[in-house]
Amino acid sequence: MTLFRLEGKRALVTGGSKGIGLASAHHLARLGAQVTVAARGEAALRTAAEAIGARWVVADVGTPEGVRAAVEAAGDVDILVSNAGGPPPSLPSEVSEDAWAQGFQTTFLSTARLAGAVLPGMRERRWGRIIAITSLTVGRPTLTLPVSNALRAAVTNHLRTLALEVAADGVTCNTVAPGYTATERLQTLHRDPAQARDLMDRIPARRFGEPGEVAAAVAFLATKEAAYMTGQELLVDGGWGI
Repeated sequence: MTLFRLEGKRALVTGGSKGIGLASAHHLARLGAQVTVAARGEAALRTAAEAIGARWVVADVGTPEGVRAAVEAAGDVDILVSNAGGPPPSLPSEVSEDAWAQGFQTTFLSTARLAGAVLPGMRERRWGRIIAITSLTVGRPTLTLPVSNALRAAVTNHLRTLALEVAADGVTCNTVAPGYTATERLQTLHRDPAQARDLMDRIPARRFGEPGEVAAAVAFLATKEAAYMTGQELLVDGGWGI
């Protein structure tokens, strides 16, 4: 018996031009899925897609129009990986109305709209995987990431609730919550080498994660072997949440 294969499945990965999104697309493609990656920047997206043999579509999934474009380009989506860039840092008391509104569009509504768009087809085919990339801050909030803390928690609970509705249709809904992972965002948030070293020393694994390690969890949840896992939050954090 062949395990962990995805031949014949179509996957859509948003935020797929770099970091965890790109690594997830790469893993799904290696397992045999036909992958479409979506992102806002054409140059990086085209390069990334060509490197892994994926289709690509320029789309801002923080908008209804972008969601439609991404889903139409991917075709009958069997696997959705909703991955959005994190909102900018600030103190909770300093978050503006615009920041809340923008975060709601890009972090929460992007996932809700994408899931809503692909779900009818998944239920009809009685097979589907909806996976959102969130963050360890869902369970352990970080002071300077209030918008991310709140809205990624909303994504988590939305998919848990959705899982209750669609589990009997063969559709699973899960989240993958990365810990401190070596991406451009981590470098932006922790530019001071001494601060980064101090943070690394507080992680039980004593290192930052790699995008591919998070992507491996995403790929597993996409397979038939994970069919009995739904409504779950899978932490990939080097032990931070212990």
